[in-house]
Amino acid sequence: MNREQAHALMQEHTPSESLRRHMLNVEAAMRWYARHWNEDEDLYAVTGLLHDFDYELRPDTHPYWGVEFLRTTTDTPEAVLDAIMGHAAYTGTPRTSLLSRTLFAVDELTGLVQASALVRPDRDVRGVGLSSLKKRFKNKAFAGGVNRDEVVQGAEELGVDLDQHMQNVLSAMQAMAQAEAAAH
Repeated sequence: MNREQAHALMQEHTPSESLRRHMLNVEAAMRWYARHWNEDEDLYAVTGLLHDFDYELRPDTHPYWGVEFLRTTTDTPEAVLDAIMGHAAYTGTPRTSLLSRTLFAVDELTGLVQASALVRPDRDVRGVGLSSLKKRFKNKAFAGGVNRDEVVQGAEELGVDLDQHMQNVLSAMQAMAQAEAAAH
Protein backbone atom coordinates (compact mmCIF):
# COMPACT_ATOMS: atom_id res chain seq x y z
CA MET A 1 0.00 0.00 0.00
CA ASN A 2 1.53 3.28 -1.05
CA ARG A 3 0.38 6.87 -0.52
CA GLU A 4 -1.40 7.13 -3.88
CA GLN A 5 -3.34 3.91 -3.28
CA ALA A 6 -4.27 5.01 0.25
CA HIS A 7 -5.39 8.42 -0.99
CA ALA A 8 -7.55 6.87 -3.73
CA LEU A 9 -9.14 4.46 -1.24
CA MET A 10 -9.81 7.30 1.21
CA GLN A 11 -11.49 9.37 -1.50
CA GLU A 12 -13.53 6.42 -2.74
CA HIS A 13 -14.96 5.71 0.73
CA THR A 14 -15.21 9.28 2.06
CA PRO A 15 -17.74 11.56 0.35
CA SER A 16 -17.39 14.62 2.60
CA GLU A 17 -14.66 17.16 2.04
CA SER A 18 -14.41 17.90 5.77
CA LEU A 19 -13.54 14.29 6.66
CA ARG A 20 -11.13 14.11 3.72
CA ARG A 21 -9.48 17.30 5.01
CA HIS A 22 -9.23 15.73 8.48
CA MET A 23 -7.40 12.69 7.11
CA LEU A 24 -5.04 14.91 5.09
CA ASN A 25 -4.33 16.91 8.25
CA VAL A 26 -3.62 13.71 10.18
CA GLU A 27 -1.36 12.59 7.32
CA ALA A 28 0.59 15.85 7.59
CA ALA A 29 1.02 15.47 11.36
CA MET A 30 2.01 11.82 10.97
CA ARG A 31 4.63 12.76 8.36
CA TRP A 32 5.99 15.47 10.66
CA TYR A 33 6.46 12.99 13.49
CA ALA A 34 7.91 10.32 11.19
CA ARG A 35 10.59 12.80 10.06
CA HIS A 36 11.15 13.92 13.67
CA TRP A 37 11.81 10.33 14.82
CA ASN A 38 13.48 9.14 11.61
CA GLU A 39 10.68 6.63 11.01
CA ASP A 40 9.16 5.45 7.71
CA GLU A 41 7.38 8.57 6.46
CA ASP A 42 5.29 6.70 3.88
CA LEU A 43 4.07 4.18 6.47
CA TYR A 44 3.03 7.03 8.77
CA ALA A 45 1.35 8.89 5.88
CA VAL A 46 -0.68 5.85 4.80
CA THR A 47 -1.78 5.33 8.40
CA GLY A 48 -2.98 8.93 8.65
CA LEU A 49 -4.81 8.77 5.34
CA LEU A 50 -6.63 5.53 6.11
CA HIS A 51 -7.44 5.81 9.82
CA ASP A 52 -11.00 7.11 9.29
CA PHE A 53 -11.68 6.09 5.68
CA ASP A 54 -14.65 3.91 6.76
CA TYR A 55 -16.07 6.32 9.35
CA GLU A 56 -18.53 8.24 7.20
CA LEU A 57 -20.19 5.30 5.45
CA ARG A 58 -19.94 2.85 8.37
CA PRO A 59 -19.87 4.84 11.63
CA ASP A 60 -21.39 1.99 13.66
CA THR A 61 -18.65 -0.48 12.72
CA HIS A 62 -15.65 1.91 12.49
CA PRO A 63 -12.77 1.00 12.62
CA TYR A 64 -13.55 -2.74 12.67
CA TRP A 65 -15.04 -2.77 9.17
CA GLY A 66 -12.21 -0.70 7.70
CA VAL A 67 -9.46 -2.83 9.20
CA GLU A 68 -11.11 -6.04 7.99
CA PHE A 69 -11.60 -4.53 4.52
CA LEU A 70 -7.95 -3.47 4.35
CA ARG A 71 -6.77 -6.83 5.67
CA THR A 72 -8.71 -8.84 3.09
CA THR A 73 -8.49 -6.64 -0.01
CA THR A 74 -5.14 -4.82 0.18
CA ASP A 75 -1.56 -5.36 1.20
CA THR A 76 -1.77 -2.90 4.11
CA PRO A 77 0.92 -3.65 6.70
CA GLU A 78 -0.24 -5.13 9.99
CA ALA A 79 1.39 -2.20 11.83
CA VAL A 80 -1.00 0.19 10.05
CA LEU A 81 -4.02 -1.98 10.87
CA ASP A 82 -2.95 -2.11 14.52
CA ALA A 83 -2.57 1.66 14.67
CA ILE A 84 -6.00 2.19 13.09
CA MET A 85 -7.59 -0.07 15.69
CA GLY A 86 -5.68 1.64 18.50
CA HIS A 87 -6.70 5.17 17.53
CA ALA A 88 -10.27 4.37 18.60
CA ALA A 89 -9.97 4.02 22.37
CA TYR A 90 -13.25 2.09 22.57
CA THR A 91 -11.74 -0.88 20.71
CA GLY A 92 -9.48 -1.61 23.66
CA THR A 93 -6.57 -2.20 21.28
CA PRO A 94 -3.31 -1.40 23.07
CA ARG A 95 -1.07 1.18 21.44
CA THR A 96 2.25 -0.64 21.69
CA SER A 97 4.08 0.90 18.73
CA LEU A 98 5.30 4.43 18.16
CA LEU A 99 3.15 4.44 15.01
CA SER A 100 -0.05 3.66 16.94
CA ARG A 101 0.74 6.12 19.73
CA THR A 102 1.43 8.84 17.17
CA LEU A 103 -1.87 8.30 15.35
CA PHE A 104 -3.79 8.44 18.63
CA ALA A 105 -1.90 11.57 19.69
CA VAL A 106 -2.45 13.60 16.52
CA ASP A 107 -6.01 12.54 15.60
CA GLU A 108 -8.06 14.69 17.97
CA LEU A 109 -5.56 17.54 18.02
CA THR A 110 -5.76 18.07 14.25
CA GLY A 111 -9.48 18.68 14.70
CA LEU A 112 -8.81 21.45 17.21
CA VAL A 113 -6.21 23.05 14.94
CA GLN A 114 -8.59 22.91 11.96
CA ALA A 115 -11.45 24.40 13.98
CA SER A 116 -9.13 27.17 15.15
CA ALA A 117 -8.32 27.98 11.54
CA LEU A 118 -11.96 27.97 10.46
CA VAL A 119 -12.97 30.69 12.94
CA ARG A 120 -10.31 33.04 11.60
CA PRO A 121 -11.54 35.63 9.06
CA ASP A 122 -9.17 34.20 6.43
CA ARG A 123 -9.88 30.58 7.51
CA ASP A 124 -6.14 29.93 7.09
CA VAL A 125 -4.28 27.64 9.49
CA ARG A 126 -1.07 29.53 8.70
CA GLY A 127 -2.33 32.40 10.88
CA VAL A 128 -3.09 30.25 13.95
CA GLY A 129 -0.62 30.74 16.78
CA LEU A 130 0.21 28.43 19.65
CA SER A 131 -1.15 30.85 22.27
CA SER A 132 -4.49 31.03 20.43
CA LEU A 133 -4.58 27.24 20.10
CA LYS A 134 -3.90 26.81 23.83
CA LYS A 135 -6.74 29.22 24.71
CA ARG A 136 -9.12 27.34 22.45
CA PHE A 137 -8.00 24.04 23.99
CA LYS A 138 -8.93 25.33 27.46
CA ASN A 139 -12.35 26.55 26.23
CA LYS A 140 -14.31 23.28 26.26
CA ALA A 141 -17.23 24.95 24.45
CA PHE A 142 -14.98 25.53 21.43
CA ALA A 143 -14.83 22.52 19.08
CA GLY A 144 -16.77 20.51 21.64
CA GLY A 145 -16.32 17.29 19.68
CA VAL A 146 -12.57 17.33 20.32
CA ASN A 147 -11.78 15.01 23.21
CA ARG A 148 -9.32 17.05 25.25
CA ASP A 149 -8.58 14.13 27.57
CA GLU A 150 -7.42 12.09 24.57
CA VAL A 151 -5.24 14.99 23.38
CA VAL A 152 -3.54 15.09 26.79
CA GLN A 153 -3.29 11.30 26.95
CA GLY A 154 -1.83 11.17 23.45
CA ALA A 155 0.93 13.65 24.29
CA GLU A 156 1.69 11.69 27.46
CA GLU A 157 1.86 8.39 25.57
CA LEU A 158 4.31 9.99 23.12
CA GLY A 159 6.37 11.43 25.95
CA VAL A 160 6.03 14.91 24.45
CA ASP A 161 5.12 18.04 26.43
CA LEU A 162 1.56 19.07 25.55
CA ASP A 163 2.52 22.58 24.40
CA GLN A 164 5.31 21.16 22.24
CA HIS A 165 2.94 18.54 20.81
CA MET A 166 0.44 21.28 19.92
CA GLN A 167 3.21 23.25 18.22
CA ASN A 168 4.41 20.18 16.31
CA VAL A 169 0.95 19.41 14.92
CA LEU A 170 0.29 23.08 14.19
CA SER A 171 3.63 23.34 12.34
CA ALA A 172 2.82 20.22 10.31
CA MET A 173 -0.56 21.56 9.24
CA GLN A 174 0.84 25.01 8.48
CA ALA A 175 3.57 23.49 6.29
CA MET A 176 0.93 21.51 4.38
CA ALA A 177 -1.17 24.66 3.89
CA GLN A 178 1.91 26.53 2.66
CA ALA A 179 2.71 23.77 0.18
CA GLU A 180 -0.90 23.74 -1.06
CA ALA A 181 -0.86 27.53 -1.49
CA ALA A 182 2.43 27.37 -3.40
CA ALA A 183 1.01 24.70 -5.72
CA HIS A 184 -1.90 26.93 -6.73
